[in-house]
Amino acid sequence: MARVLVVAEHDGAVLNPSTAKCVSCARDLHPECIAVAVFCADGAAVAEQVARLAGITKVLRVKHPANAAPLAATLAPQVASLASAYTHVFGPSTTFGKDLMPRVAALLGVGQISDVMSVAGEYRFKRPVYAGNAIVTVEAATDRPLVATVRMASYAAVASAGPVPIELTELQTDVPSHTRFVELHAGNAERPDLQTASRVVAGGRALGSARNFELIYALADRLGAAVGASRAAVDSAYVANDLQVGQTGKIIAPELYFAIGISGAIQHLTGIKDAGTIVAINKDPDAPIFEVADIGLVADLFRVIPELLDALGAPRSA
Repeated sequence: MARVLVVAEHDGAVLNPSTAKCVSCARDLHPECIAVAVFCADGAAVAEQVARLAGITKVLRVKHPANAAPLAATLAPQVASLASAYTHVFGPSTTFGKDLMPRVAALLGVGQISDVMSVAGEYRFKRPVYAGNAIVTVEAATDRPLVATVRMASYAAVASAGPVPIELTELQTDVPSHTRFVELHAGNAERPDLQTASRVVAGGRALGSARNFELIYALADRLGAAVGASRAAVDSAYVANDLQVGQTGKIIAPELYFAIGISGAIQHLTGIKDAGTIVAINKDPDAPIFEVADIGLVADLFRVIPELLDALGAPRSA
């Protein structure tokens, strides 16, 4: 029977919701054990949050000074050293997981299954290809650990439950010193994470400038939402590329998605097809975004957004 190791994503203080979605995928295997590894410099607070995820068996709190920053080069050897006790190693298909898990797979000498969207068997999984236009079933060997990333848009987070045991673990593994953490630049750490937020407000090229994109930030803050952007807006330097939504950006599945001034190219639609409710605002009545929108408004965004801001009043928290 399967024994699953899930690598927790966190910022040192708060657990990222992606971890709860990985646990949801792991539970579909009906394993005898789901252990969640928290790699940290201290991590007591994060481990306590993890311990309350429904369906897990235990938490492995792996302390090491090098784990103060989530560097793939230092985490991968530690994950690989734990993997021998498990049949499956899961990480989120987020920026964190996409950086880390291929290194883990390489150290274990196995291939990686990316973007698992459903479980078809203990070693059989379904994943999207061709920008989500086709679904393939892949099967991995059973004689070595299976390494996979879990598609966030395909799973809901598990609920909370009574706490499970937390084991303090010290690994006898050499941590590479050739990579070191220098600094982290974040646009706005107070806004929800784009890949796991329940509400997202995204802007496109129609905003016209980085200055005008402040309207998107303002509306997102009113709604307690994360901020996203089309590739056209990123290419036009309105925002940084970490906000890009779509085939070459982030695949998301919020409950509510605002597409403002976004035409709806197929590459963008790939990133939002699993959203619950899509609201589109565009002055072009023939924009492709209206074909997928649940609510569409043909109007000038520079008139509509200020009116929405006035109607919504003060910003709210997520």
